[in-house]
Amino acid sequence: MRRDNQTTPTGFILTGFSHFPKLQVALFVLFLLMHVVTLAGNLVIMVVIRVERGLHMPMYLLLGALSFSELCYTFSITPKMLSGLVPGTRTRAISFLGCAAQTHFSFMFGFMHSFLLTVMGYDRYVAICHPLRYSTLITSRVCIQLVVASWLGGGLLGLLVTCAVFQLPFCRSHQIDHFFCHVPPLLQLTCAGGKMVATVVNILCMTALLGCFLLILLSYAFILGHILQMPSAEGRHKTFSTCASHVAVVVVHYGCASVIYLQRKSPQAVGASALTDVSYKVFTPFLSPIIFSLRSKDLKNALWKSLRKSFIYRNTRFWPGSSFSCRSGYC
Repeated sequence: MRRDNQTTPTGFILTGFSHFPKLQVALFVLFLLMHVVTLAGNLVIMVVIRVERGLHMPMYLLLGALSFSELCYTFSITPKMLSGLVPGTRTRAISFLGCAAQTHFSFMFGFMHSFLLTVMGYDRYVAICHPLRYSTLITSRVCIQLVVASWLGGGLLGLLVTCAVFQLPFCRSHQIDHFFCHVPPLLQLTCAGGKMVATVVNILCMTALLGCFLLILLSYAFILGHILQMPSAEGRHKTFSTCASHVAVVVVHYGCASVIYLQRKSPQAVGASALTDVSYKVFTPFLSPIIFSLRSKDLKNALWKSLRKSFIYRNTRFWPGSSFSCRSGYC
């Protein structure tokens, strides 16, 4: 292909949901509600963990970091996706730098999410299989180091993917058949090198995801072996309940990821592929805070305690002489 046909586009048009014009209003309402619940759920988890001193332990510090990564991941994709459901070409337009930034942050926080789930699996392994050494192996300093390592690892891998994609020459239509700057449809717009970069990106993603998944499986293999050695059924149930929320989120995360990466890509089913990708980009972050909030007894108790404190404070503020006064011992 001739060199003068290679251009650096000033922007792209996201056409992912234009294949379903009759569903755009319903999808907008649905995704907006899910986005609000996702933001509210993760913010509540972060605030409760920050406020309640009883939750200042490694397991919940890691959960707070996971909620923050999901919050950032959602912000990198969902707002632009919602604007793309509004009729009009301008709402579906995204600049070249904006597209690169969206690609980088989506990969960065996606990788970070997998790394943190792996770290949380290791935390549960040490807590159950080596409880006497837990306080020395998993300290607040170690947690901070693991979270920083997850940030750096996610940022580095996201930067590698972004640089590999956006250094390629673009010479075709600048319409991306997706609801965000997804790598496969982006590579279809390149003049040369797209197949090689696609192979490299797939290997990188599969290596990171499978590596994290295998480490999580290894952690739970040891955990399961330890639980089966317990004499009482009540003890086994109580021990496994501390891992139930993490297991559920891992199943949802990797179940949706496997649907995305193992499905056959067909040019004739571009719109269906975009809708399938929603399960990983929107549905997974939506479910995670719900699962952790419902399954974690300590988190639920801390949440209700914070709500009671807030309710009592408002009553003592507006009704100083009421029975809710802090002098009564309820604060």
